[in-house]
Amino acid sequence: MVRISVLADALKSIRNAESRGRRQVMLRPSSKVIIRFLQVMQKHKYIGEFEIVDDHRAGKIVVELIGRINKCGVISPRFDVSLPGIEVWTGRLLPSRQFGYVVLTTSFGIMDHEEAKAKNTGGKILGFFY
Repeated sequence: MVRISVLADALKSIRNAESRGRRQVMLRPSSKVIIRFLQVMQKHKYIGEFEIVDDHRAGKIVVELIGRINKCGVISPRFDVSLPGIEVWTGRLLPSRQFGYVVLTTSFGIMDHEEAKAKNTGGKILGFFY
């Protein structure tokens, strides 16, 4: 079976493990985009520590879950988002203004929508979590 989106598979595994009440989950294969997405989630305290396991193949990531994720997902295709368009997408994807983040890939790297607004840049939308 061919993997269409490695990021989508990883976020689906996290969501399934979180809903089952697991304390940790193993994601494979690993990629730079997954690692940066996890770093954004970790920065906002949605997940605990994660460890990258190099198995001389595609790699694995072991993520410690803390039970804060209600939903996370990927937006496919990766739509272009301008600075005013970020507000539209946050309204569409997130349940309220108080919590949740939309993750964008910009020329400054992968970041959440609040950081992108602060840096005054748009980009392509990767996914969301809350």
